[in-house]
Amino acid sequence: MDRLSEQIEASLTTLADYQVSGKVTRVRGLLVEIAGFGNDLAVGSRVRLRPARDEEVPCEVVGFDEDRALLMPFGNLEGVGLGTPAVIERTRPVIFPDDRWLGRVINGMGEPIDGKGMLSRGGHAMPLRNKPPEPHSRQRIGEKLDLGVRAVNCFLPIVRGQRMGIFSGSGVGKSVLLSMMARYTEADVSVIGLVGERGREVQEFIEDDLGPEGLKRSVVIVATGDESALMRRQAAYLTLATSEYFRQQGRQVLCMIDSLTRFAMAQREIGLSAGEPPTSKGYPPTTFGELARLLERAGPGAPGEGSITGIFSVLVEGDDHNEPISDAVRGIIDGHIVMDRKIADRGRYPAIDVLKSVSRSLPKALNDEQNALLKRAKRVVTTYEDMAELIRLGAYRRGSDPKVDEAIELYPKIEAFLAQNKNEQTTIAEGFAILGEILDSAPVKQVRRF
Repeated sequence: MDRLSEQIEASLTTLADYQVSGKVTRVRGLLVEIAGFGNDLAVGSRVRLRPARDEEVPCEVVGFDEDRALLMPFGNLEGVGLGTPAVIERTRPVIFPDDRWLGRVINGMGEPIDGKGMLSRGGHAMPLRNKPPEPHSRQRIGEKLDLGVRAVNCFLPIVRGQRMGIFSGSGVGKSVLLSMMARYTEADVSVIGLVGERGREVQEFIEDDLGPEGLKRSVVIVATGDESALMRRQAAYLTLATSEYFRQQGRQVLCMIDSLTRFAMAQREIGLSAGEPPTSKGYPPTTFGELARLLERAGPGAPGEGSITGIFSVLVEGDDHNEPISDAVRGIIDGHIVMDRKIADRGRYPAIDVLKSVSRSLPKALNDEQNALLKRAKRVVTTYEDMAELIRLGAYRRGSDPKVDEAIELYPKIEAFLAQNKNEQTTIAEGFAILGEILDSAPVKQVRRF
């Protein structure tokens, strides 16, 4: 009964006391101009076009041109023409998440697409475009978060409330790595946003990669690549809004978006359509501001709340890790995981380059013993890769340098340690135990000569 009362009260607060309408005056591609709305619109306002009695096309205001509002649709504009009525929504876009959303798959509008019936409506409204928490009111980042992936747990530890990026080109395995983390994480809830994903891969990701156990404690938000730019952008907003709901409940949330690049591309389409000037590689200025606002919403909450640990993939265009979106995201988040196509080509998955990757939670995230193991393991990998060309050519003679001899002995074992099947889970303690055994397996004579 209490839950029903909360739902009724929340619904009443979103009802408009009167209706404002206008008419379509121009359609240019996916940009619609309307007039006759007075002073009742602002950027971000919602408008519904009504080309027929029983049809509605939801739109959003993306700009203004003199006395006309510029809209972009969430769907297609079939049937929309001059004089089409436009009804203005008086309330800001909100969602009503609920614990019963766990295990569900929804679209960017918050509608179920998994065939499991209607979504339960919670009693608390969460704004889609919420502001990040005030810096002075946030908790500090917390303890280590076990993600079940050896390469991440040991070489790139992530703590509760941290934000990490996974940077890779297409087809290098970032989606599989994300699914492993979602399945094996010790976080209470996973909220996964698939932004601009290929339609045929969504079901594969949910059934094969995430699996029933992973889905049971996850909410999956999907906007495929064929959907409008507004829908793809909204899927990212919805992912963060849902994560913020669970954070307010005191939960530890793992929030994932695959990928931020497609979110940025959607924002580029919207900005250019609204008349913004293209700047870096065609991205308008608002793209980088929207990225910062989106990513800052993740992280620790206020005292008494939980935290959102964010893991966001970045699809690196042309394998150029210095392209504008990669460069901008690296400057916002708290570390980056670099996946290398060369490592994937030699068959080691996940194809993480542990030397080019950084976690800004180090060294505090690990204890002294773990930091010592990590430092030694990185030294071995660095030594081997510096000498790799000479070793392959046979130009290095064993015994010339004890450090290189040790690296030749241990490098294949560390490579095998970094490889992990997607159905295999390794805890933090297990990972460091295995890494310690590998490092202690070096010949005693060589270790003593350091």
